[in-house]
Amino acid sequence: MKGFKAFLLRGNVVDLAVAVVIGAAFTAVVSAFAAGFMTPLIAVIFGKHDAFSGFSFTVSGTLFTFGPFVNAVVTFVMVAAIVYFLIVLPVNTLIERSRKAEPPDPTIRKCPECLSDIPTAARRCRFCGQPVTA
Repeated sequence: MKGFKAFLLRGNVVDLAVAVVIGAAFTAVVSAFAAGFMTPLIAVIFGKHDAFSGFSFTVSGTLFTFGPFVNAVVTFVMVAAIVYFLIVLPVNTLIERSRKAEPPDPTIRKCPECLSDIPTAARRCRFCGQPVTA
């Protein structure tokens, strides 16, 4: 029982469980957005919200309905676009803005020979052994 308890209380198991729950909730939000905003937009453009379901062809008397596949691809592209433009792009922009360029450390400089970081007061590079001027 100790091993099972340790397994359940490990951080990555709990993190994974939280990620699954948040992912399910996020799926509901994205699906609702697609159904509420994107599907009516398709209806405006094509005249009906399910524009591709009737696509099919026949070969030797066998009917191939590829319309549902096209609908699934269009839905996937819509959801991917929603996630990218409404979630990924703004979050990446916020992360980029939050990272401030740190000023270079005045106590470290580059070795002219091997380009390693060495202390400013060093007279010899500790990596390549070359003498450096102060």
